[in-house]
This record gives sequence, structure tokens and C-alpha cells, in this order.
Amino acid sequence: MFEVTVEAGFSSGHYLRNYRGKCENPHGHNYKVFITLIGEELDEAGLLLDFKLLKQVMRPVVDYLDHQMINELEPFTTINPSAENLARYFYQETTKQLREMTGGRVKVKDCTLYETDTSFARFYE
Repeated sequence: MFEVTVEAGFSSGHYLRNYRGKCENPHGHNYKVFITLIGEELDEAGLLLDFKLLKQVMRPVVDYLDHQMINELEPFTTINPSAENLARYFYQETTKQLREMTGGRVKVKDCTLYETDTSFARFYE
């Protein structure tokens, strides 16, 4: 089994609904997101997936969230924009694109989203 991981970063604001404490107020983070792919077969170049292609897959999601108030963006108008839900969102969006790109040869293993330098959430299925 092979794994590759790519990191991306973005800055956004959010607030947590149904929460008591400082995070119920609008505030911002400099997020880091790590997507790890997994697969059994390499392509003809000996790669699971070119890092450049994985960065391109992540780019639309990063661009969608970057420098935005996440609570105002779908699906976060109704889903709380917690680190856990953001990790799941990246996982799901990346999975859709990879399925089309690789025909299922490469899958998302997990998504880790750092909200601060010392706090992160991870999503996998």
C-alpha cells in the first residue's frame, strides 16, 4: 500500500453555533489542511498521484474558504463550521474529484485540519 500527503493553508473566519464560550463570537484562524491518499497501484510514472495534481484537487476547496466568513458559505450556513466538519468537507470534496480523476485507483485515506498550531481534527471513513 502506498500513501502520499499534501498540505495546504488558508485563513478564514467563523463562529460556532450552539456553543457557550469565546468561540461563539466571530474569530479567525490560519488553517492548515493535510490530505493523505492511499492506493495499491502506482501509475506508469511510478507515482500514486503527482503531488502537483493533488494540490490542484485541493485548490478549489481552499480557494472557496480562503478569506471568507465560513458560516456564510454552503454547506456551513446550516452545518457548524467546526474543525471536525471542515475536515469532513475537505475529505468529501477531494474524494469526489479523485474518483473522477483516477477511476478509484487512488482514494482519500484521511483529512487532518489544524485550526491552531496545537489543535487539529481528522476525518476518515
